Amino acid sequence: MSITVLLADDQPMIRDCLRLILEDQPDITVVAEAADGAEAVALARRLRPDVCLVDVQMPRLDGIEVTSALAGPAVFDPLRVVVVTTFDLDAYVYGALRGGAAGFVLKDAGPDLLVEAVRAAHAGDVLISPSVTLRLLRHFAANGPGPDRAVAQRLSDRETEVVRAIAQGHSNRQISDELCISLSTVKGHVSTVQAKLGLRNRVEVAAWAWEHRVITTRMTE
Repeated sequence: MSITVLLADDQPMIRDCLRLILEDQPDITVVAEAADGAEAVALARRLRPDVCLVDVQMPRLDGIEVTSALAGPAVFDPLRVVVVTTFDLDAYVYGALRGGAAGFVLKDAGPDLLVEAVRAAHAGDVLISPSVTLRLLRHFAANGPGPDRAVAQRLSDRETEVVRAIAQGHSNRQISDELCISLSTVKGHVSTVQAKLGLRNRVEVAAWAWEHRVITTRMTE
């Protein structure tokens, strides 16, 4: 079955571009478009799409308010919301993630990452644009508890390589290319890592890697 998507952006040209990117994929169908936040909430509650792609700056309700209304901790039956924006301000990132967003993607990140973010959200994962991920997590390198050797030893060498790549904000496709392994193998490693570390998604894996010095800022410079 296709992944159903609702697009919310106040610029018709942007919505057209997003629709073209997504509907070029055989497993994704755009079922509705909204030109403002209030319309997005109403359509999403009525249609129950698998994923909502929401811009930050919109009339009536902004993307952060839409995210909280559809995916926030107080919502009984939350939807999966991916925030897609030109602006990567920390306040927007924190607001989106606190509101329950299943992703935060910059519009200039490219079509591949956008598509992967939709698929990740549908699968129950979280994907954040690499540049945002690095800025969001770097402070852990200075303030985290330091290496946890006992936990780190549970990971194989290959799993550790995958963890480092995730912590650098790399997508599954990028990890597949860098390590010369199949995409399905990457997904298997990610699932195994999450199970071994007791983490829910790749954002938590990245945070763990920075906190426990599996990766350092030097590796990203």
